[in-house]
Amino acid sequence: MGFLTGKTAIITGAGRAVLSDGRCGSIGYGIATAYAKEGANLVITGRNVKKLEDAKEELERLYGIQVLIVAADVNAGADNEAVVQSVVDKAIETFGRIDVLINNAQASASGVPIAEHTTEQFNLAMYSGLYATFYYMKACYPHLVKTKGSVINFASGAGLFGNYGQCSYAAAKEGIRGLTRVAANEWGKDGVNVNVVCPLAWTAQLEQFEKAYPEAFKANVHMPPAGHYGDAELEIGRVCVQLASPDFKYMNGETLTLEGGMGQRP
Repeated sequence: MGFLTGKTAIITGAGRAVLSDGRCGSIGYGIATAYAKEGANLVITGRNVKKLEDAKEELERLYGIQVLIVAADVNAGADNEAVVQSVVDKAIETFGRIDVLINNAQASASGVPIAEHTTEQFNLAMYSGLYATFYYMKACYPHLVKTKGSVINFASGAGLFGNYGQCSYAAAKEGIRGLTRVAANEWGKDGVNVNVVCPLAWTAQLEQFEKAYPEAFKANVHMPPAGHYGDAELEIGRVCVQLASPDFKYMNGETLTLEGGMGQRP
């Protein structure tokens, strides 16, 4: 029995992905695994239903928790408030409560410089990241107040350091970072803890980025001082577990930067 037994977490972008060596290959699935090991029931969302189904099968089989999958895509052409509200309504209908919201989902056209970036590419990052985070936070807020819950958002070093070829991604992530700090100030009095994580984990997406844009990869992705990239479950996922603990409420509003196991709070 973990300390999250009986609690419910919504994790966006939590479809199952694996690295070329077979290890966990996505931050969202790494977080879901860490939460499942602590007994939390999960609501996982994403655009790829097959990856969500694979995640559900493995998590329920290995850890004996319940996983609700909801296909959801926040994009420029959708009724996004309705899309997100449907996820939240199904979570409440199934589990009766929401204790943790983790806004992890993000799509972008990385590797494309500003002068070549299209409006469609910019919208892809803004809607899947910044707007999705905004809508999920609004929809979950009344339920998080009841449970004195936690919000964990994901930003990036791309915004902190101005990575080449990542203009829309960096803009979305910096927007999320600002939104998080405002929410921490506004919601702290309600007992809702809000933090942002800026991770550098080795993922299947990063593997693909290296292959597709080797020059951009060399310019932007540097080996952390610890000598290895963050592990999606054991480092990123475990930090997210701790941020949902009552013992970590003092961290409200902080930015936690994780690079290969090295934690910094700028």
